[in-house]
Amino acid sequence: MSDLVNPEVHQPEPQKVEGRWRSLFALAFSSVIDNSEGGLINNLFPLIRQSFEMSLGALGVFTSISRFARMLFGPLWAMAADKFGRKKVLVFITGVWGIWTALAGLAQNYTQLVILYTIGTIGTVASEPIANGILADLFDSKERGKAYGTIRSVTGLAGVILIPLIGQLANVENGWRIGMIIFGVMSVVSGVLISFFVKEPEEREGSLDEASKNKFQLSKVPELLKNKTFLLLGGTLFLVTSLILFSYMVTFLVDVRGYATDEANNIMAIFVLGWMVSSLVGGLLGDWVDKKSPTKGRIALMQVYMALFALVSFLAMQIPWSDVGMYIIWFVFGAIGSIGFSGCALPMLSNVVPPEMSGTAFSLLYSFLQGLISAVYSLTVGFLAERYGLQKVMLWTITIPYALNVFYWFLLYKTYPKDLAANQAALAEAEE
Repeated sequence: MSDLVNPEVHQPEPQKVEGRWRSLFALAFSSVIDNSEGGLINNLFPLIRQSFEMSLGALGVFTSISRFARMLFGPLWAMAADKFGRKKVLVFITGVWGIWTALAGLAQNYTQLVILYTIGTIGTVASEPIANGILADLFDSKERGKAYGTIRSVTGLAGVILIPLIGQLANVENGWRIGMIIFGVMSVVSGVLISFFVKEPEEREGSLDEASKNKFQLSKVPELLKNKTFLLLGGTLFLVTSLILFSYMVTFLVDVRGYATDEANNIMAIFVLGWMVSSLVGGLLGDWVDKKSPTKGRIALMQVYMALFALVSFLAMQIPWSDVGMYIIWFVFGAIGSIGFSGCALPMLSNVVPPEMSGTAFSLLYSFLQGLISAVYSLTVGFLAERYGLQKVMLWTITIPYALNVFYWFLLYKTYPKDLAANQAALAEAEE
């Protein structure tokens, strides 16, 4: 038998949660604002650099701040959500906390900007792990790929619209300050939307329903560490460096390709448009290959995705193109960029850990570990780029790691089927 999952073992179809799609889009709006708040530094860094006479290494400092905040405060916010309620915490950190971003726009020197930006970032990193946990409760395993893909696509569509508008701030005096104030206010609006539209699944009777609360629990960490697929998914993050790309893309296009800041943001918008497409397609592809081969389909799709990502990243960043060619290649790059994570990595993690450990698993991998890795990488890239040039550094920190990751994922063909079968059997037994 090629697939180790017993086709006769089925989980009872869970009841659809009313208002789950409305909740998803409210969470997506929150994600858009949080991403835009953090991304303002990246999108307008050429202007901020001029305002405070900073070097390229300063961009590494700012990007590492957001990554370290993700690592340290992501799990802490998840624990707060466990204690006080996920919706209440989201309203506070997504809404009220936005005032710090607005204040960062009033910074008068580099030190003030670092302090205020750091405080603001502590809030913007909280929504993703909490939202992932809510989505895992709102959608069953057959729809999770679609759900994750949809929220990433909505975020991407908003980016397509907002990034060129942010780029136009480059043509306004103190435009970066205006941007921070605007998005600080919008953060408050997102908190209001969450308050009105996000609905957490109601507690139902039964052990599995109790588990669906999806709480973050430190006591569950030792058990998670026994899960080989969980450990391998953690290991793959050392070779997932796309977050560096988002941090340095505009500055790369300005410094290496010679574009003005507003035009560089236009190219980034085209990239994000492609990213939106890949997020939706990736979720649908992931669900489709999972039906064809529940134990191997998502793994194979992930490998194809990473091989294409490595190839197109080389073409986009190592070869000079005409203006039209730049828009085309960066769109293609984006159209590949998110296939693997919406369709493969995120659903796979949900499928191999018990529901009551889902929040802990997402927080440990995608807040703590990925935050630590990307913080160190982002900080290092800034200073390496000053010495060796941004183009060469992009080759060694983005293209090559993704190529190596293709081979790393062969390890999951052995562990994922076993952990998937074990989790499904445990869920079926609990239902009985």
